[in-house]
Amino acid sequence: MRSLTGTWGLVRLILRRDRFLLPVWVIWLGVIPVGFVGATDGLYPTAADRLQYAGTSGTNPTFLALYGPLYDPGLGGIVAQRSGFIPVVLALISALMVVRHTRTEEEAGRRELLGATVTGRGAGLAAALIVTMAANLVLAAVLAAGMIGQDLPVAGSVAFGLQLAAAGCVFAAVAGVTAQLSEGAGAARGTAIAVLGAAFVIRMAADVGGAGNGLSWLGWLSPLGWINRLRAYGGERWWTLGLAVALIAALVAAAGALSARRDVGAGVLPPKLGPAEAPARLSGPFGLGWRLQSRSLYGWLAGFVALGVVYGAVAGGVQDMVKDNPDLEEIFTRLGGSSAITDAYFASIMSTLGLIAAAYAVSATLRLRTEETGQRAEPLLATPAGRLRWAASHLAFALAGPVAALGAAGLAAGIAHGLDTGDPGREVPRVLGAALAQLPAVWLVAAIALALFGLAPRFTGGAWAAVGVFAAVTLFGAGLDLDQWALDVSPFTHIPKVPGHPFAATPVIWLVALAAALSALGMAGFRRRDIASS
Repeated sequence: MRSLTGTWGLVRLILRRDRFLLPVWVIWLGVIPVGFVGATDGLYPTAADRLQYAGTSGTNPTFLALYGPLYDPGLGGIVAQRSGFIPVVLALISALMVVRHTRTEEEAGRRELLGATVTGRGAGLAAALIVTMAANLVLAAVLAAGMIGQDLPVAGSVAFGLQLAAAGCVFAAVAGVTAQLSEGAGAARGTAIAVLGAAFVIRMAADVGGAGNGLSWLGWLSPLGWINRLRAYGGERWWTLGLAVALIAALVAAAGALSARRDVGAGVLPPKLGPAEAPARLSGPFGLGWRLQSRSLYGWLAGFVALGVVYGAVAGGVQDMVKDNPDLEEIFTRLGGSSAITDAYFASIMSTLGLIAAAYAVSATLRLRTEETGQRAEPLLATPAGRLRWAASHLAFALAGPVAALGAAGLAAGIAHGLDTGDPGREVPRVLGAALAQLPAVWLVAAIALALFGLAPRFTGGAWAAVGVFAAVTLFGAGLDLDQWALDVSPFTHIPKVPGHPFAATPVIWLVALAAALSALGMAGFRRRDIASS
């Protein structure tokens, strides 16, 4: 147990560093489903309305793909299904948090300094996992209390809270393992996100193809599938929590064992040695930027293509989902901005993909900060490579990477939907345009990250907070019936709602202008400030 010496001191350090961030995401994600209760009760006030929902939307392939199955036609069951994407968001936040407090700390050299004290070898990993999993359990308690306060069944409310917490804890443990495999925080994050994406796709395939194609067994291959099968408010299966607990224990044990056998700053998987002489295309700042960023970009592109295929394939079921409920049709129209339901679906889905692209853009931009704190920027800038050229080499990925990712997703979704409707020539350009329309908002988020890097580098984590706020407003704002001023906080609210709605150039121009202004401020600030020496 000497390897865990100092764990509680590091727990206190993490709590102090995240004293603002932790309460925000715990409380926000904990109360969103509680807000859904009143909205759902207004949409489906009677038992007959809820049964009608269960027979149409509750079994619709689109809802099954996005949110999972409906296990009970009551108010609690409908809210649990409509909250089906929150476990994915929570899993992503938990994975990123563990990587931030483990591999990122090693990359910056702070872990080695702590290791020179009485702190044990496994204390950093243990502290990150303890704080992250405890935050998930607090969120579960907040959610359960809120649902019980809405007069929903106690057992279902507790199961609902644990359902979300289990998702966060599982992928916190997954990130604990990926943080040991490679020597870079970017690779650790990318691997954890890839595992989450695979689990989500498998869960979607199981839920959509389960009834008619006998694919429900696939759900047992995905932790997200196990979590859904807890059946909150629908005859709870408490034993499925045992599967999640067993997986968490196994992953934590594996992470601890891997951490014990590797050197600080190194990964279990050794990096591959490159050729003795670099090709000409890798010379200069942009060549180095390509070498550092390209592998991550390839992973994101693969994920976007997979999501595009899935979202395009299930688009045909949207009209069946809302045709019997005008109020639900109004919600979708508000999300997508068009009276045509399929068009509104694509507009809202592309907003979701835009948020994911914004997360990539922030990650690509903040690679600048990683290189700086890892003390790799200062030797590079001592050469003829100037500051602005070096920063631009990474910023190019933050700007062009989302173009490639959203373009790939839009093309894949358009082809899948076009093949389903029999008219790909019409659907591909429309869906592709809806995807690329998200770029001004994505670029604005990247510009926020760059401005923080140049003007206030210690607060670059605020860029991730911005992504979280924009995601919450975009994904859940309309369902919670937020006022328009609150919806306007997200730049994705101002994106033209294409297809099916006239393209408005004015908001696009304003978003691009604001992104350009923030980028210029960030570059000017970086040009004048000192380079971090530690």
